[in-house]
Amino acid sequence: MHTSPPGSSDSEFSAGGGNRTWWEVTATRETGRRVIASNRRARHDYTILRTYEAGIVLLGNEVKSLRAGHASLAGAFVQEDDGELMLHGLHIADHGFGRRGVSSQPRRTRKLLLHRSEIEKITGRLGDAGVAVVPLSLYFQDGWAKVEIALARGRRSYDKRQAIAQRDADREIARELSDRLRGRRRRPRGPK
Repeated sequence: MHTSPPGSSDSEFSAGGGNRTWWEVTATRETGRRVIASNRRARHDYTILRTYEAGIVLLGNEVKSLRAGHASLAGAFVQEDDGELMLHGLHIADHGFGRRGVSSQPRRTRKLLLHRSEIEKITGRLGDAGVAVVPLSLYFQDGWAKVEIALARGRRSYDKRQAIAQRDADREIARELSDRLRGRRRRPRGPK
């Protein structure tokens, strides 16, 4: 059966012969950044020195599970192995509608995809005292699964308290500034 688009004559499409249709079939590609999982604990426990975006090697069922949002970065870490960076402890739940008979390992080690120069920079810094590579977030960037990893230095407990106090002070300053710009006065906070 031959159909023509609305507002056109049938002769425009029959001139070339054959059964061509007037619509085009295109595959839609996901655009933008969609976060699947984030490691908020890492930002609390570590001082972030430098971040990198890395691809990740996944199986088909794992991609389907990630698209459904079934992943956790809790307890995940990155280690260097034979000149490659490997992500350990990332939990990707089993996709219920995957291939039959194929058992997946939710916490298997996964290879990270980076340029050789980036890997060399990261492994060069790993020798420094207290420096580690931690995953910060797992997301889809334009349809591709990515992991944001960071070179980070571990914080001591007093560093954590100091960072929390600094963040609270910055928040209070921003609040006061915005109130003054709006012309409002805020009641002083604290004991009554």
